[in-house]
Formats: sequence, C-alpha cells, structure tokens
Amino acid sequence: MRRRLLVEEKAVSLGFDCWFQPSFGVQRAGVEGTLADDTVIERGDFLWTDFGIDYAGLHTDMQHMGYVLHIGESGPPAGLLQGLAVTNRMQDMILEEMQLGRTGNEVLASFKSRMEGEGIDGTMYSHPIGDHGHAAGPLVGLADLDNKPVPVRGDVGVLRAEMWYAVELCARSYVEEWGQTVLFRQEENGILTETGNHFALYRQEGFHLVV
Repeated sequence: MRRRLLVEEKAVSLGFDCWFQPSFGVQRAGVEGTLADDTVIERGDFLWTDFGIDYAGLHTDMQHMGYVLHIGESGPPAGLLQGLAVTNRMQDMILEEMQLGRTGNEVLASFKSRMEGEGIDGTMYSHPIGDHGHAAGPLVGLADLDNKPVPVRGDVGVLRAEMWYAVELCARSYVEEWGQTVLFRQEENGILTETGNHFALYRQEGFHLVV
C-alpha cells in the first residue's frame, strides 16, 4: 500500500493524476506466476507495473517492465531480454494489422494468424483510449477470451484515423536461465493515421534497471 501511495503522491506533484490504482507485480526465478502483494523485492526479480495517467483531458494506459540487478550484473539475463523482444515483435505486427476500416475482430484474426505462424505464444487485448481510459471503439481481443473473437464490440464499428489505442498484450516466453516460462506484459499508446500507425512517444525496448 505504501508503494501505491508514493506513486499517487508523485503524480500529483507533477501536475497529473492516475485514473486508476496502479498495479505492481514481481516474478522470480524458481517461483511460478506473480508473487503476492506483500512480497519483499530481491535482487534478480523481474518487475511489472500497470498505470494510467490523466493529463490535459486524455487518459493513457501503460505497462512497463523492470529488473533488479544482482551485484556485479550489468543487465538482465538473455532469456528475459528475449522475452521483451517477443513483445516488441507482437507490437510491430499489431500496428501493421490495425488497418483503417477493419473491425476489431478482423484485426485480431489476422494478427493471431501471423503470431502463430512465427511460433509466438501470446495474447492480444488492445482497446481505444481518449476521454476515458477504455474509450469507445472496436476492441481487438479481451484478456479473458484468449485471442477468441470479441462479441459485439469486436464487430461493431471500424478503426478510423486519429484513434488512439492502448496496444496491450502478453507474451509467454521460456527463460532458459530460470528454467521456467515467464509472463511479459507490455502496453503502449499507439496512434492510427492515414499514412501509418505509430506509438505516441516511444515503446519499451529495454528493461528499467534497479541497481
């Protein structure tokens, strides 16, 4: 709880608000899944956070990943870096498939086919953002549907220019150094345009490091 309060206090001091309670998770070598909220962070831990900022009337939605270095380490194990690279590849594919005029389920189907063709084990669940964090517009998957078509909102309406999307996804990737499968969750804010799609600022291509 103290961690969450500090996040909220920092946001207020910078002139913006969190529109939902930030989430935080820890994964660790030798332990399956995400550890409990009261877990004490240790060196070698893989960190994840989900947060959304309300600024100038717009709502962002983002998920980033971090790593706590062991003494003497300069970066995460290669397996963690590979998992992050898989999520970046998924981001490339979904932005390419978010073609204007398509429904959310059409985008999801083409993305799923490409992902499976490349042997990626992942889930796509992107949603519009704007005046609200989960705004009006076609959904491209839902987290609890595991890449199955979304009823109603996956077929009603089409993608249009100048829509903003939270490109939200998860990859399940085996980390050799840990001897286990790890969840890699990414979420960045993308913009759809007549000339191509791009991220509003940048995407995460390296871990945030804690020394």
